[in-house]
Amino acid sequence: MSTQQNPKGKLVAIIAMMFMFAMIAFVTNLAAPIGTIWGYQFQGNSFLGMLGNMMNFLAYLFMGIPAGKLLLKIGYKKTTLWALAIGAIGMAVQYASSRWGGEVHVAESTVTVMEKINGAEYPVERTMHIALNFIIYLLGAFIAGFCVCMLNTVVNPMLNLLGGGGNKGMQLLQTGGTLNSLSATLTPFLVGVLIGSLTPRTQLSDVDSLLWIAIGIFIAAFIIIYFVAIPEPQDVGKQKNVKFTHSPWNFRHTVLGVIGIFIYVGIEIGIPGTLMFYLSDQKSSGAGILGDASTIAGAVVAIYWLLMLVGRFVSTFISGKVSTRNQLLAVSGVGVILVVMAIFSSKESQIGVPNIIYDPVEKTTSTLSAAGMPQNEIQNFIKNPSEDALTPYTATQTIQTKNGPVNKTVVLESAKEPSEVVSALVNAPGVPIAAVFLVLCGLCTSVMWGGIFNLAVEGLGKYTAQASGIFMMMVVGGGVIPLCQQLIADAVGYMTSYWLMVGCLGYIFFYGLWGCINVNKDIPVEDTDDKKVLEEQILNAE
Repeated sequence: MSTQQNPKGKLVAIIAMMFMFAMIAFVTNLAAPIGTIWGYQFQGNSFLGMLGNMMNFLAYLFMGIPAGKLLLKIGYKKTTLWALAIGAIGMAVQYASSRWGGEVHVAESTVTVMEKINGAEYPVERTMHIALNFIIYLLGAFIAGFCVCMLNTVVNPMLNLLGGGGNKGMQLLQTGGTLNSLSATLTPFLVGVLIGSLTPRTQLSDVDSLLWIAIGIFIAAFIIIYFVAIPEPQDVGKQKNVKFTHSPWNFRHTVLGVIGIFIYVGIEIGIPGTLMFYLSDQKSSGAGILGDASTIAGAVVAIYWLLMLVGRFVSTFISGKVSTRNQLLAVSGVGVILVVMAIFSSKESQIGVPNIIYDPVEKTTSTLSAAGMPQNEIQNFIKNPSEDALTPYTATQTIQTKNGPVNKTVVLESAKEPSEVVSALVNAPGVPIAAVFLVLCGLCTSVMWGGIFNLAVEGLGKYTAQASGIFMMMVVGGGVIPLCQQLIADAVGYMTSYWLMVGCLGYIFFYGLWGCINVNKDIPVEDTDDKKVLEEQILNAE
């Protein structure tokens, strides 16, 4: 049926789709912070910690095309309801992993990790257990991935069609993207409030309330959407048995756009993902940040997502005047420049971390309070920091390293050595200027999804729903490309790995310059066009 409807119904439909956009980011951004809990349990193994994120994106590979077919068979509203139900199930399975299976070990291995002791690094052997509850968690993350894939399949073509395509469609996509970025920015902060400080003793059960919140949101959204009239962009009943003469794969600009979506999602996840590892690494191979490097890294990376929100919000207002193609060319070109500047910048060139992001005094106070130091002594320590003042509030551990036993003195209730506490307070923490350039890339990636999608489906007509499913399948790039970048980083260094991002951004620029041109306008995209072609064939045959 037609997309035409009364203005009130159209507004409700747009609001519903905007709400779904926010839900997509909420579910997707749960995987990484929850993954840090598993990383601590697996002796700092970030690969296993990020498997939940990978399973989330892997679901797109299996559900992308079926989701598009599902739209043609049962319509947009029923597809949305199924997605919400699946999302609730996925969160429930993850909750189950926090309650059952922790005592059943399915795999065990001995790993060697480099541990910092008294300012030096020593090889230490640790036993790593993989329990059944981790397998259950991965299953839950995979199920949740099906949910966000189906939601993505619905909201993108719906917003584009409700806006009438072109620049107006782009405006709605960018508005939805703004809410998506807002949710993506707020979710890590919400997770941080609920789980507190991460330690090796942190368990998934510590975030049970977060999983229940997610389940509640899905159930509430299901009820709301059930009573919302969502217009169908085409007659679902008549489309059930229709066999199209062509497919989205027959359009060159769509095929190149599919590749662009795969690469774009890899860029969006890869830039902040590798930056997180780089800033958190306090060894010579990393940024070497003083103080709580993980806290600083998380705050810096959050700014990347915040800038994506800003970029999408600004694009919402300029899309009516600046074409989608010009926006894509501008942001991809600037993105290449920013990443190259980050690669060639010196690690010694640093910018101070504002207190609003990381306050050394507040962090030191929290650490010493947990260790049992009285408030007056804490105030004296802050005025005149010294390792001797910390001696009554420390404990000595004997670490069995491959080089023999080594004594390690740490502040009570923390893993920090006294020298680290003093250094973090005396020397103001800073981050390499490269981090600033990479964070600014959030402004560039903010408009790429809507831009590529808008250009790739332009002129597809009845093939739009099928194309949307293909695009969703290619979101798996968010798991594949960052993994490849991490392999490069392990081999030749974090900053060198960003040359992969330069190549990816170069492809986006190529797509905006030449690849997005529709050279297949002769292919019928409406049912009336098919009738005209058939009549011409009959006349020619006569």
